[in-house]
Amino acid sequence: MGAAAHRATQSARPADVERQWFVIDATDLVLGRLATRVASMLRGKHKPIFTPHVDTGDHVIVVNAEKVKLTGRKREQKLYHRHSGYMGSLKTVNADTLLSGPHADRVIRRAITG
Repeated sequence: MGAAAHRATQSARPADVERQWFVIDATDLVLGRLATRVASMLRGKHKPIFTPHVDTGDHVIVVNAEKVKLTGRKREQKLYHRHSGYMGSLKTVNADTLLSGPHADRVIRRAITG
């Protein structure tokens, strides 16, 4: 066995984490690719000190959410549902309506959490 076999794996501690702020302009970026990049940054997987059980992620701000690009016919066909818990309160809206309204950030939030 070499000397490298005896070294223990280093685990990040919450005190060791230095958080940075990132601002991403979503203009003409594909929604899915943007979401995976942001999710990776929020989790901290882009850092060499990434540890799965420690929050090593950074802060991310996405601007121009309404200008994000959806490929194919997703802008007209993709549906988003929300439900308050009361009977008959299921609301359905397509991506185009959601992006043109005041809650364009919901499209990106849903893509990141998904």
